[in-house]
Amino acid sequence: MKHTAIFILFFLLTSVLTAKKAELVWPREIKSGKYVVTLYQPQLESLDQNILSGRMALSVKGPKEELVFGALWFDAQLLTDLETRTATLIAVDIPMVKFPDVEDESKLDDLKKLVIDDLTSMDYEMSLDRIIADLEDTESAQLLSDDLNNDPPKIYYRSSPTVLVYIDGEPVLKDVENSKMQYVQNTPYLILKSGGTYYIKGGKYWYTNKQLVEGNWKATNSVPKDVEKLAKQMIEEEDEPEVGETDKTIPDVIVSTVPSELITSDGELQYEAIKGTSLLFVKNSENDILMDINSQKHFVLLNGRWFSSKTLADGDWVFIEPDDVPEDFSKIPQDASIATVRVSVPGTEEAKEAKYEQQMPQTAVIDRKTASTKVEYDGDPQFKSISGTGVEYAVNTASTILRINGTYYCVDDGIWFESKSANGPWTVSDSRPAEVNDIPPSEPVYNVKYVYIYDSTPDVVYVGYTPGYCNSYWYRGVPYYGTGYYYRPWYGHYYYPRPCTFGFGVHYNPYTGWGFSVGVSYGWFNMSFYGGGYGYWGPAGYRHGYRHGYHHGYHHGYRNGYLAGYGAGYSHGRHDSRNVYNRRSTGVRATSSVRRDVPSSGNRKVNARPSNRPNNVYTDRDGNIHRRDNNGNWTRENQRPSTRPDLPNKSTRPSTRPAERPSTEQPTMRPTQRPPTQRPTTRQQGLEREYNNRNRGNTRYNTYQRNAPKPSMNRSRPAGGRSRR
Repeated sequence: MKHTAIFILFFLLTSVLTAKKAELVWPREIKSGKYVVTLYQPQLESLDQNILSGRMALSVKGPKEELVFGALWFDAQLLTDLETRTATLIAVDIPMVKFPDVEDESKLDDLKKLVIDDLTSMDYEMSLDRIIADLEDTESAQLLSDDLNNDPPKIYYRSSPTVLVYIDGEPVLKDVENSKMQYVQNTPYLILKSGGTYYIKGGKYWYTNKQLVEGNWKATNSVPKDVEKLAKQMIEEEDEPEVGETDKTIPDVIVSTVPSELITSDGELQYEAIKGTSLLFVKNSENDILMDINSQKHFVLLNGRWFSSKTLADGDWVFIEPDDVPEDFSKIPQDASIATVRVSVPGTEEAKEAKYEQQMPQTAVIDRKTASTKVEYDGDPQFKSISGTGVEYAVNTASTILRINGTYYCVDDGIWFESKSANGPWTVSDSRPAEVNDIPPSEPVYNVKYVYIYDSTPDVVYVGYTPGYCNSYWYRGVPYYGTGYYYRPWYGHYYYPRPCTFGFGVHYNPYTGWGFSVGVSYGWFNMSFYGGGYGYWGPAGYRHGYRHGYHHGYHHGYRNGYLAGYGAGYSHGRHDSRNVYNRRSTGVRATSSVRRDVPSSGNRKVNARPSNRPNNVYTDRDGNIHRRDNNGNWTRENQRPSTRPDLPNKSTRPSTRPAERPSTEQPTMRPTQRPPTQRPTTRQQGLEREYNNRNRGNTRYNTYQRNAPKPSMNRSRPAGGRSRR
């Protein structure tokens, strides 16, 4: 019986996933009375907050089998799910429909009404990978000011397996109740002190030392029973990754009390030439290390930042602006073993994709009645003012609490709450204070600038956040992790850490964002901390990198861990989730339940089915319809040329957004702002570029679908939830 139930559950789940995948197939068609409307894959033009704008080629087949081609322009509200990499377009507004070859005004009006009534009654399921690829030719936008701190951390180099243990400032020792032992409070690692000796628990290993920071830590099999007993009580859960043959060496330990990073190699450095460049890369390292032959300098990529030094050991590291890296960095082949660094080189295809990953919001629809939050303080609420902003924030809580013009705001799991008291009760807010735009990166609450309120009704509030909320930022053409600033934690009866930039071996992956690989390749790191709130890693918490770190990717070519990330996502960690809204058991409505009513269509629901027509029809900006054959030849389908439509001013169209713009930090991207040098010199070149974008998007979509992680049913918070006393 049990096996039968499992089989049925598997069958249902497979059916749902297959149906979801079918919904993303283009072109699609609608049967409406005696007409069949075929919709070709949208061509996107701009993303403004959560409003996606674009155009679409379509055809209408009538009762006499005649085929009429047309084009339409649309604006729609975007609801996203970054875990499944899908988006749903709702509240579709169609300001313009053109059928260039139709001269009969009555027939033209009928066709327009048919299209508008049907298409505004649909919800469009789309692939985020296709959206990102299609947006890559829109104008550039500055997503962030250049106020990040790029001072180099302390960088250690070792040629043997080593783990960096980070302590958040000078060690703070706390007594263990009913014991003579102490533990280090301000670290995510388990460090105990008993009888003048320190002990570190890492995975299955124990280390001991008489001094905490100085001296050499030694692995030991002899640990006092009371220390082992206490460790079992304090470790919330063991979460040891797979350990391969090459990972069985017991690593050394470095303890640091300042922002630091560790780079290692498997023995002496082994260099390999990168084809077509004057670069070498260190092939026996899990780190991204390049050598520029011309300058004889090493370059290492840490948290998205490039640092340079003549030597790795005790190097005099300096920060390198993204635009100042050697020119050959952009020439690294896409199939090279070190190709992962291309995302951190401005102008590369990978960096362009990362820009739209960085801009893409994770959205949610919040139920006003059921969404709630709770705030706890270590004593009476204490607030600190942010100079020049009119914003104050609470320092003695793990929650993010702001005081602005006498109103208290709490940002929890990407939702704005408000109250007239610092202690609540809290209600879902439908307005976002403009003062948050002035918060600088030097403040620990900077990330709330990336949490938005798009719209509201009496029942729900439409919200979203971009990766900046989870400490991922855009800096001069590349993604960065962390602001680079050190934020002082709160010490009182409780310890509340703040987000850290350095210390945890962060790497970027296009499908999973930033993943941590500190010590994980050695099966070393376990979730043994009691950090307050989301502690050291912000709202997303700690999440594993590519299959628990690089996992000695250099042994397998083409960065085994990086490629594994395409499908592995965060599914390997029980606490991992890209979507912070998924951690809420109540208050967040499913996308499928929030479709807007469309009065013009009588509230009827129109479904589209996959069409058997090839997905090779496009429309240009004037509304002409073009078809591309397999030989790369373009044919215009409309006989009468179309002229550029005079679209209604967007400010006069019905809006799904509040009157006040949520933030200047999330850019408005208008095609008219595109620099002249980016415009195609001919219409065919522009169409060919859109064809290439569509192919690239389809490749990304198919790659993800082929390796997609299993959907997670867990809605619990990520690691890092309990405050350390």
